[in-house]
Amino acid sequence: MENFTFCSPTEFIFGRDTQKQTGLALASRGADKVMIVYGSDRIKKSGLLNEIEDSITAAGLRFVEYGGIQPNPTAKNVYDGIAIALEQGVNFILAVGGGSPIDAAKAIALGAVYPGDFWDFFSKKETPRFALPVGVVLTIPAAGSEGSGNSVITNEETHQKISVRYPGLLRPRFAIMNPELTMTLPWEQTAYGVVDMMAHIYERYFSNTTGTQLVDAYSEAILRDVMDQALSVRIDPDNYDARADLMWAGTLAHNGLCGVGKVEDWASHRLEHEISAFYGVAHGAGLAVIIPAWMKFCAERNPDKLWRFAINVLSVNPVGKQTSEIIQEGIITLKEFYHDMGLTTNLKTLIGTEPDIDKMVRSLERNVGKTLGCYVPLSMEDCAEIYRMACED
Repeated sequence: MENFTFCSPTEFIFGRDTQKQTGLALASRGADKVMIVYGSDRIKKSGLLNEIEDSITAAGLRFVEYGGIQPNPTAKNVYDGIAIALEQGVNFILAVGGGSPIDAAKAIALGAVYPGDFWDFFSKKETPRFALPVGVVLTIPAAGSEGSGNSVITNEETHQKISVRYPGLLRPRFAIMNPELTMTLPWEQTAYGVVDMMAHIYERYFSNTTGTQLVDAYSEAILRDVMDQALSVRIDPDNYDARADLMWAGTLAHNGLCGVGKVEDWASHRLEHEISAFYGVAHGAGLAVIIPAWMKFCAERNPDKLWRFAINVLSVNPVGKQTSEIIQEGIITLKEFYHDMGLTTNLKTLIGTEPDIDKMVRSLERNVGKTLGCYVPLSMEDCAEIYRMACED
């Protein structure tokens, strides 16, 4: 196990009706004027936004709304939000929704106290020193952004989808998590979220770091539980306990706990970012096609964790089988799980056309350099091969 520092200062306020505590959570952290950042009007139609605003008003605070954050939030979303924050003089950002509003809120929090272009931080030209505080009311379990210091933004002009990690600045001060708020989600959003939270664990689990038995064991336990509860929710969307498990699992998957003491990989995420940047698909949908292809590519080159994953997570019976057979059966089982979730594992089917692999690889190289990942270090030629493998049935 590697040396590590782990600090997760976010206060998680979990359970039924916890959204009614939003005003108190803000006031206790020095908020005065709050910008509420959200995506679609679904939170208005459901009455959630009114509940939150009533709670804020009751706490003696002021607020301004900023809605319309799109999936895969864009630089324009952030620029517009920064302008509102500066014009209105807000001192706290509250994200309501899933990963997209939260990521946008974090980028706005950086840009609102910086005299230059917020994209400087995403392009690695500058390192931030300050940010406005961020709080969250979570409605979609998926990205884990409610407990992380990460933000992912797409620059629509350059077709770059880039993430930053500033845990000291961007971890939310609090996250309000009511599983009941997820019960009205369209099924595909739940499915995308399940794939995303599992992928956050994969990026840490598939590591060459030794001496991580405990971290591996609880990572495997979370993965097994997510798969079980996802299918339970598909059968019974109002199953509170299953919803609660999924919501908390999404946080545990991405708050850093599953990566302590490890060298992490993140190749699958960066490969997927090019798909969603160019073709506008949901991040979870893109991961469902990339991850099995990445696993297949890595199987011969570094089978170590893949056979363990197949046995301990996907319940492959290893008796009488070669390592390669165990891994292959595991990949097939994972793809079948994605299919049971209603997702495709074929890139061409997902985007509805033949992908421009050369274009994606050129963009990938511009964003990450000539190599990618740690579990199996990938050249750009390797990345092109994985994209091609993702087009196979």
